[in-house]
Amino acid sequence: MPSFLHLSSLLLFSSSCLCIPLSLNPSRNAVHNLQRRCGPVAEFYNQKASDWNSNGLDAWLDAWWTTHQADITANSRGFAGAFGRWAVGNPDWSCRDDGSSSNCDFDTCNDDILNAKGNETRQAYYVMQSVNRLHSYFSGLSQAFQTASIAAALSKDSWATTFYKDKDVKSVTALKEILNAATTVVGIGAAFAGLAPAPVGVGVGAASALFAGAVGAAVPLLGTHQDDTLQRSADLGSVLGKIVQEAMKGFISANNILMHGDSFESTGDIRAYLRDGLFLDFGGVDKVAVIEQMNAMLLGQAVNALWRTQKVFIVGGGACGDNQGIGSGPQESSICRDGKAWYLYWWEEPEGLKLSRSRYGWMSAPMGADKLGKGDYEGVTVADVINSSLDAYTAARYAYTPTTAAARARDALTSGRANPGTAGAAWEGVFTIPVCDVGWAVTGDIPDKQYILQPLGKKYRPHWCGAVCSGDAQTTSEWIEASNMGGFESPKFLCDDDDDVPY
Repeated sequence: MPSFLHLSSLLLFSSSCLCIPLSLNPSRNAVHNLQRRCGPVAEFYNQKASDWNSNGLDAWLDAWWTTHQADITANSRGFAGAFGRWAVGNPDWSCRDDGSSSNCDFDTCNDDILNAKGNETRQAYYVMQSVNRLHSYFSGLSQAFQTASIAAALSKDSWATTFYKDKDVKSVTALKEILNAATTVVGIGAAFAGLAPAPVGVGVGAASALFAGAVGAAVPLLGTHQDDTLQRSADLGSVLGKIVQEAMKGFISANNILMHGDSFESTGDIRAYLRDGLFLDFGGVDKVAVIEQMNAMLLGQAVNALWRTQKVFIVGGGACGDNQGIGSGPQESSICRDGKAWYLYWWEEPEGLKLSRSRYGWMSAPMGADKLGKGDYEGVTVADVINSSLDAYTAARYAYTPTTAAARARDALTSGRANPGTAGAAWEGVFTIPVCDVGWAVTGDIPDKQYILQPLGKKYRPHWCGAVCSGDAQTTSEWIEASNMGGFESPKFLCDDDDDVPY
């Protein structure tokens, strides 16, 4: 059963550190006076995460664990109780979430037992500080994800029709599909909460545990919501909000499991979470930042799901500024990345009788694109849409699934190459709009290539009279299908019969 943290939990970190000076006078006398007052442990105050690895704490804690396994088993409070008794003589040090505001406190100044540890005083102090701050991490998560602002923008009746033409059965199906990706966002949010203060690459050992633990807590919740009707678009916000909040409450139960010395969701015991010293100088969860990034990612996934049911796609790959003989795209719906221009399009089609020239449709920005970056949707921009989609295409072409997203996010965290939460909606796979790279056509041979890129407006419709994507027939065919244009004749209506059109 998930445990609920109380407001008093927020006092744990601060109360345990009242005796630690916030800054030290660099003068020799000040340092001497501090050590005389607090004992040898004062030498290790103002610790940094790097101090953990430089002093071999992972190996030391593994050895301590093995040596004191019988003590851990015998203590009703498990690891925390056994370590508290060994380090400071307190067998009741539990760091549990049980309503207590002091069960994770310890006085680091002038503790006879701690100071008597000799060469192990540093290690004892580092471990106790890390355990205390891991406890404060769980407290912060509880506060951050019990807010009503989670998915607030998706709780408005109008949001779906902002990004989708008809609020019909197809759109409801799309909304349901978002639930499958929500667990990855939960995992990214949990990792971001712990890693946000640290530079990329720091704490990679614990990052995998933070991510996997949160995902493991969220997955069982999907089954309780898959049958929600979502007959109103506003239902999505409340469902996503409940999943996120319930998942975090479940993840927070890890506090008690880990403090006891047990493994949580197959991620390992508390040593996996303390690895690399991630929590040795942890300053607390930035609740505002976590909520903003989570909202942006959830909103991005929801918009992506709706747009993926329409003829929405990305074309580009030529030089920024165009003028290369393959047409010109809409600057208002584009980005310039690594010297290449990429454009976001929607092939809009007329309603009713299709007798005019516009019966073949025209180039528009996707519905609601003009609302991104402002108001309820300020956390997501057109640039986010394109950047996220480009990275997803690079990783898995047109087969980027929720499973891919989870694997890629975990790899980014464990390898230390990126912290997905810092990217928000621009993170790879939040958007998976199909991408067609036409840069090859600048020097390549394809009929009517001057019409590959077009501006927005009812007067403009591109011609794709060949293997337009990367000069490859298979890639072009896959892109057409992924963009919901299979059997759609308009892109090749003006192509000659002998043109080699692969779709």
